[in-house]
Amino acid sequence: MLSKLNVAARTHRVLILSVAVAWCLPSLAQERIYRCGNEYTNNATVAKAQGCKLMEGGNITVIQGPAPQAAPRSASSSTAPRSAPRNDSAEQRARDSDARQILEMELRKAEERLAQAQKAYANGQPEKEGIESRNYQRYLDRVAELKASVGRAEADVSGLRRELARMGGAPMAPPAASGPAGPAPAVPGASGPSEPAAK
Repeated sequence: MLSKLNVAARTHRVLILSVAVAWCLPSLAQERIYRCGNEYTNNATVAKAQGCKLMEGGNITVIQGPAPQAAPRSASSSTAPRSAPRNDSAEQRARDSDARQILEMELRKAEERLAQAQKAYANGQPEKEGIESRNYQRYLDRVAELKASVGRAEADVSGLRRELARMGGAPMAPPAASGPAGPAPAVPGASGPSEPAAK
């Protein structure tokens, strides 16, 4: 009976000892961590020398990444970049000619759309359609939409003309200037630029 008590006491002591060791291991595994700006260290002497702060609280995991490497400087990076040589081959001239033809065709279409939009806008007084004679707000909304479409068409035409001018050569002559409000009304008694009298 005594031997059974000794075995139980030893088992009890081993169990208590193993629980105590298991309880102490995490505190031994986690050393004190110091923060030095954006760097962390567990070396107390380095931390004191650099004036680092002790990190308190939960466990801290720091994964060390590779040190950034300086990019090697080449001789070409210090000089100004040179522009690419211009290709004046027949193939390039053919591409430029095709692009110009496409832009001119788009300009003609845009000018036709502008003429149609200006005709529909009718200088801000288009014909009333259907219910618009009874619902004036609907008429005003349609007039505003027509004015906006004239403005968009004018912007398209001017953009295509600028692109053609950029490609070289004169773009097609613009039609008579008339904005969304239509041509400017003539002022009675006013005349245009005077021409010198013929002798």
